[in-house]
Amino acid sequence: MFSWTSLLLVLCSSLTPVLCCDWLTQYAHLSRTSLKHIRLMGGQLTDQESPVPFPDKLYNRIRNETVESQLVFIRDSLELISDLYHHDNLSSATWDTVETEHFLTVIDRQIDGLNTCVSTNSSADSRLRKYYRRLETCTVYRTGGSTASWELIRKETKLHLDRLYLLVASIRRRSAKTQQQL
Repeated sequence: MFSWTSLLLVLCSSLTPVLCCDWLTQYAHLSRTSLKHIRLMGGQLTDQESPVPFPDKLYNRIRNETVESQLVFIRDSLELISDLYHHDNLSSATWDTVETEHFLTVIDRQIDGLNTCVSTNSSADSRLRKYYRRLETCTVYRTGGSTASWELIRKETKLHLDRLYLLVASIRRRSAKTQQQL
């Protein structure tokens, strides 16, 4: 009997963020919308390589963490993406300002939704923050905010949004599988 009680306690504590998180039901729509706006903000995405390697290890590592840790990672990623676009030197970015504002509004909606799912005191791995700091430093700051650097930021943003979509899909699959077992 003790083992069943322990199992139930573990399941409830790990599923609570998923079951109580209405944001997950809206995520697919919000994700598609943010990807649409990032595409419509500018022209074709640049082929230029980023001077900062994409953090595949962080994404691979977070897939094995708890759902709550994954949601915090997603929320923090979206906040850090948003911070990139709230830069003082966006003047050389040749983006459609309306699409850019719509993009940022959708990102902010996702962050607000995630804040209802996880503690606002929780924060993701410091390596995630360091990655975004390096990305901003090696692109925007080193070039003085050139048009090319902003296009590189937009390209990297799309890559992150695609990976976050896959992470949410794995959370939803895991949640559906666990609910079926209950």
